[in-house]
Amino acid sequence: MILKGFKEKSNKKHLNKLLSQRIMPVGNSRVESLGVILNSDELDDFELFRTLANLINVRPNKLKIIAFSANKKEQLSNWDACYNPKDFGWNGKIKNTELQTFLNTKFDALISYYANEDLELKLLTAKSEAQFKIGILQTDVRLNDLIINTSIKEFNVFKAEVHKYLTILNKIKNEQ
Repeated sequence: MILKGFKEKSNKKHLNKLLSQRIMPVGNSRVESLGVILNSDELDDFELFRTLANLINVRPNKLKIIAFSANKKEQLSNWDACYNPKDFGWNGKIKNTELQTFLNTKFDALISYYANEDLELKLLTAKSEAQFKIGILQTDVRLNDLIINTSIKEFNVFKAEVHKYLTILNKIKNEQ
């Protein structure tokens, strides 16, 4: 029990270090690849993100979705890639090679779609090599470059806002 507290404190310290060292990318690169991090305890529908990717002109083979669950169930039927707190070590170390591969992928955009303040989810967002990070309003605004202030249940509003702002920022080509 004491070790769990020390582990959490070391991960928080690592998260703060990552966020303080983050350099905001400047550029006009278009969004052609998309990564999604979501909390499967809050939302369990992959298809929502496939429609969002289609809306912003991301091909299906350039979309990668991972889910996190605070529950330690190993069998979550709908998820190809679902991770839990066992996949995280001390000082922000990732124990799972598939998860580390996702984080090392240089996505053009990353969507962090979760409302819970789980340390592991924040670590995933901070450790991602994505160029442009999009998320729902969190207590720590350093996590994302574009913050959409919606509820987790208002996905259609989130989708419309992401499309609108990516068009304004010239990250996608508006093909209507």
